[in-house]
Amino acid sequence: MQGYKVMSLIGTSAARFSARAALFAGLTLAAATATAADTATKIQRYDVQSAGLNAGAAKTIVNAPEQVVRGVVTDFGRYDTFISRFRAAKIVGRVGDKTDVYLQVPIMKGTVKIWGVVRFDPPKPSGNDQVITGKLVQGNVKRLDAVWRIRKVSAEQTELRLELLIVPQLPLPDSMVLPELRNAAAKAVDGSRNEAERRRATL
Repeated sequence: MQGYKVMSLIGTSAARFSARAALFAGLTLAAATATAADTATKIQRYDVQSAGLNAGAAKTIVNAPEQVVRGVVTDFGRYDTFISRFRAAKIVGRVGDKTDVYLQVPIMKGTVKIWGVVRFDPPKPSGNDQVITGKLVQGNVKRLDAVWRIRKVSAEQTELRLELLIVPQLPLPDSMVLPELRNAAAKAVDGSRNEAERRRATL
């Protein structure tokens, strides 16, 4: 009888240990999954080379199909409604299949306002990406290039990247310009991601 009680206690303890181990494993897996999801949707800032010049860039994963993301990126006239860094965005003309957009972007904590008319090409395939390129037509800087890159990850996920190059009228060190460009690109992909996911939810 005593032996039965001992074996029963051992069996109960083992069952409890197994239950705790399973619970711990489940929590660990859930935490790892959440961390992976957070990492996947995190905005990454980085630098790229564009025509021999340094440009700021950012990328993220959007939980929306490629066509929804493309629709947001090409909604040029509404950039200022979902990209917080843009103070103005207005379509001012079209040249063939290209779109001229007036943009105003404050930098240096709002002390400097960059404005320009940027001519955007329609989306074009480039490898696995759909690329939308914008180049300055006129403005208060020497050069302003914006390159959006859209890549299908799955039926419901899309990678979105933006590369920004601005050459001011007055020469400034990269240490001043690049952080502004990285931040502006990050704000743009973040706002575009949020808008694409909002539109996806209404489909």
